[in-house]
Amino acid sequence: MALDPDLVRAQYPAMVPMVTTLDLEFLDLALDRCVMRLPDVAAYRNHVGGPHAGAMWTLAESASGALVFVHFGDLMADVTPFPVEATIRFLKVALGPVTATATLGAAAADAVATLESGKRPEFPVEIELTTGEGDDRLVTGAMTVTWTLKLNRR
Repeated sequence: MALDPDLVRAQYPAMVPMVTTLDLEFLDLALDRCVMRLPDVAAYRNHVGGPHAGAMWTLAESASGALVFVHFGDLMADVTPFPVEATIRFLKVALGPVTATATLGAAAADAVATLESGKRPEFPVEIELTTGEGDDRLVTGAMTVTWTLKLNRR
């Protein structure tokens, strides 16, 4: 059973301190998606005035991780979620605040069923990176993080 997204939202910065380090902000966290924003801070910018690739990577991975915790946080006594692989595509130069919208690419129930069958599940979380809002919204990147649930040693 999924955790309450409000509980995850409240506890996530303590579990993942980099969220606080980069001043990442939750805009939305629900069962179907997580939306987080990286503010436009001069110290996070690169040589062309946009956010550093590492800051955008961290934003996207953090949004995916929050969504994973919503879906699998109730299993934390038995498993630990880990990213296995991540790919990111930078499509356009991002300027200003960047928003990451993460969605679970496979049903959480499928991952739990795989885990219960004695196998280690792997499942994708898709993240879209954007700047601006409304008609000025621009897709600047995309990332896929493949996650696994590793059984905890007893």
